[in-house]
Amino acid sequence: MSETDRERTEQIRANLTAARARIEAACHRADRDPAEVSLIGVTKTYPASDVRILASLGVNDVGENRDQEAAPKVAETADLGLTWHFVGQLQTNKARSVASYADVVHSVGRAKLARALGDRAAAAERRLTCLVQVNLDADSQAGVIGPRGGVDPADAPALAESIDAHEALTLGGVMAVAPLGGDPDAAFAVLAEVAARIRDRYPQATVISAGMSGDLEAAIGRGATHLRLGTALLGARGPIVG
Repeated sequence: MSETDRERTEQIRANLTAARARIEAACHRADRDPAEVSLIGVTKTYPASDVRILASLGVNDVGENRDQEAAPKVAETADLGLTWHFVGQLQTNKARSVASYADVVHSVGRAKLARALGDRAAAAERRLTCLVQVNLDADSQAGVIGPRGGVDPADAPALAESIDAHEALTLGGVMAVAPLGGDPDAAFAVLAEVAARIRDRYPQATVISAGMSGDLEAAIGRGATHLRLGTALLGARGPIVG
């Protein structure tokens, strides 16, 4: 290992230690067990070498936002046996590629996309876990995809039904991004209500994917089971890769 690689590893190790300390403190305040909260390392714009470092430090859940960056990175690290999470906005024309490597797609905000992912997963003889992305932007009109993506909270159960109905898909739960400039605690409270409604009908849908580097405490306080952390682990983002 070169000196540069050693320095990068120690930097990420320190960041991971700090992030886990934040998670533990937030869980303590919320009277939750830290073991209930999974950390996904979001590696968009970072090289595959950082994925390898994360894996060496025990982070085996990795998230990506863009297919054109994710696909080659998945191939380059195929020997690591990672769980890959696709967390970015996704067009149906990318469904074939994403369904070929992703284990979990967090950003399913419409039935058409769910069908496309399911059909492509079936063709590849794979099974794909999908999360209902919920739009928490109160300024968006009901039923209209908001600027950060997702389905209106009132429409989330119907989308959950569409996912659950596809033979190649597993309904995992819900996902959301806090609105820009909004109160993340209030937004994640709405997500928790949606998650409970869906879980009442589909008990296996236990995932609440919420919380990023800047708002993980609020997410944990509202029941998040999966955090999507990029900057907190890997530092300020550079130019987009790919």
